Amino acid sequence: MSSEKFDLQKVHRSFRQCLVGEIDVSIDAYLEAFRELYKFFSLMGTVFGFVSSDVKEKVEILQKLRTQKENPEKFETIQTMMEFERDANLLDKKDYVSGSRTLLRLHRGLDFIYVFLKRLGELTEGDAKTNTICQTSYNETLAQFHPWLIRKGAVVAMYALPTRDQLLEKVCVDASGAIALLPEMLAVGRQVYDRTQALYTKFDMHGLP
Repeated sequence: MSSEKFDLQKVHRSFRQCLVGEIDVSIDAYLEAFRELYKFFSLMGTVFGFVSSDVKEKVEILQKLRTQKENPEKFETIQTMMEFERDANLLDKKDYVSGSRTLLRLHRGLDFIYVFLKRLGELTEGDAKTNTICQTSYNETLAQFHPWLIRKGAVVAMYALPTRDQLLEKVCVDASGAIALLPEMLAVGRQVYDRTQALYTKFDMHGLP
């Protein structure tokens, strides 16, 4: 994964490709979206260091499951993966790295990304500071899954965030285009999140440790 600038158009396209049938989500397209989102976090530097390293690790684990010699087709979609791991009793196997458990961490991260970018797009002034909306978005989502030390460090680091326009100019290939596309990307991103959330509910996997 490189540190080239973040392209919101690629995320939008990948999220659209995620939607399979009526309820399912393509894992290949999901990972492609997160490879691009990883660039966003990496370009933010230490502010999102606690997220970017985790995203990179989880994407690599899921990619290995998709390209392994045994049963790669079982990991084509989130539903087929959950069915396979449940039916094969792999979720409780000590030496097995679960794809369902790994993706749950990305899923929680997507909730944070969605809330933060939505509020970013709703800022009425381009020179408005982004630190408050980032802290609020984090506290409402990812923070509940992090230990106190990480929460404290993350919130403190967010004080250094620049204005909306400065942030987008720093990380985006096309800042003005990103603002224009953001509502549409968020709409399809929400569909991906809601489908994934529903699948975790269906298979009773929200509590995977």
